[in-house]
Order: sequence, then C-alpha cells, then structure tokens
Amino acid sequence: MKLNKISTFQDEYVQVVIETPKGSTHKYDYDPKLEVFCLNKIMPLGMSFPFDFGFIPGTRGGDGDPLDILLLMDKPNIQGVVVQCRVIGVLEAAQIERDGKQVRNDRILAVSDLSKQDGKIMDVGELSAGTKTEIESFFKQYNILAGKEFQTLGWKGATEAMELIRSQLD
Repeated sequence: MKLNKISTFQDEYVQVVIETPKGSTHKYDYDPKLEVFCLNKIMPLGMSFPFDFGFIPGTRGGDGDPLDILLLMDKPNIQGVVVQCRVIGVLEAAQIERDGKQVRNDRILAVSDLSKQDGKIMDVGELSAGTKTEIESFFKQYNILAGKEFQTLGWKGATEAMELIRSQLD
C-alpha cells in the first residue's frame, strides 16, 4: 500500500489516511519504506485518541512528516482507510522537542460529508469552546508524556487551513 503516494486532493476535498482510529489506546505511524503501519507508542492508562488521527499525503510539515489531521466523525474509521474530507480549520502549534528544539506541528481539522453528527460543520469556529479545549489538552498531555512540550499558537479557520496545506505540498 503506497498510501503516501495518494493524491492530496480529490476535487474540493482533502484525502486523509487514517493511522490511528478514534478511541485507540495505541498510536500508529505509516512507514512509507515498509508500506505498513507500525506501532509507535502505547498510551498511558485513561488516554485514547479523541478523533481519528492521520496524515495528508503529498504534504510535508515543519517536523518533516506529512501534515497531521484530526477527522471528526461519529464513529471510528479503520486504520489505513482513505477518507475524502472537508477541511474546517487548523490548531496552530509549536512543539518543543526533548533536545529543546522548537518545531511547528500544526493539527489540521476536517470532517466528512458522510458524518451524520459533524458532516455539516464548515469551519472550526462552529466547534464549541469545550471541544477546542479538549483537543488542546489532549495534545499537551500527549506531548508531556513523550517528554516534549506542546504550545498552542491559535486557531484558524478553513481558508487559512487550506492555505497551509497548499503551502506544504511536496
């Protein structure tokens, strides 16, 4: 499965490869050399992914990996599935690595039209303040447990998120 070779866009949608399904207590990464998913880490007790987590093929973020994306849907998808998504915004963030180096590590947010619960959301501004706080808190805690620091720089809408994706094309 050459999932990293899939086109970034399909019509007006961004294509997303799911690495870690919503609710998973295991973090997986796609290894393009091996063309398989590899276990990256096991979450601590009580922690699981709040939404499907994956990547946007054909992009390269500040950390050198494809851009990260959270997909808001009613139920978890299976690992390796490709979902056509509408981008709704971005959580701009900086990550301070164990060695003190700071890198940008933004998180794109998207929805699928197929989602009965979230499919009509057009912009991150439609999310509740509580949902945004929970997303930020998840990534802060996730990074603390990895010996890193996650700094929220702000939330931007769908237009800015699409500009970011286009600016990060390989």
